[in-house]
Amino acid sequence: MTLKERITEDMKAAMRAKEADRLSTIRLLLAACKQKEVDERVELDDAMVIGLVDKLIKQRKDSVTAYTQANRMDLADKESAEIVVLQAYLPVRLSPEEITAAVGAIVTELGATGPGDMGKVMGAVKTQLAGKADMGLVSAAVKAALTR
Repeated sequence: MTLKERITEDMKAAMRAKEADRLSTIRLLLAACKQKEVDERVELDDAMVIGLVDKLIKQRKDSVTAYTQANRMDLADKESAEIVVLQAYLPVRLSPEEITAAVGAIVTELGATGPGDMGKVMGAVKTQLAGKADMGLVSAAVKAALTR
């Protein structure tokens, strides 16, 4: 079963259980998937769906920060609940130590020496760690590895 099929089945289960909040989040995710398929004229595979889920989670985290600063805890709580639902569709993430080790290996493999090689290293890291790690942590690990 593909990830997209699993999401569709979860939507049906949420409908049967009358879980309105969970259902709206899953529908939002399926709408984003459909939009990407229509825009790019492609059939989404699991890696593309994971990338889309990552993007939606990042948007929600940014919204939580903004709502918290504006003292709108009701909206921040709603966005936080959506993050929890979306995270169920992500694979197990690498720990910060594993990210640092992977980045170190890629830096050594590419022979990168300083901050000028950041783009080259990030390109290689994205292909290997996409969907497996939080890219914010990956970026920080690359910066740290290149400034040593």
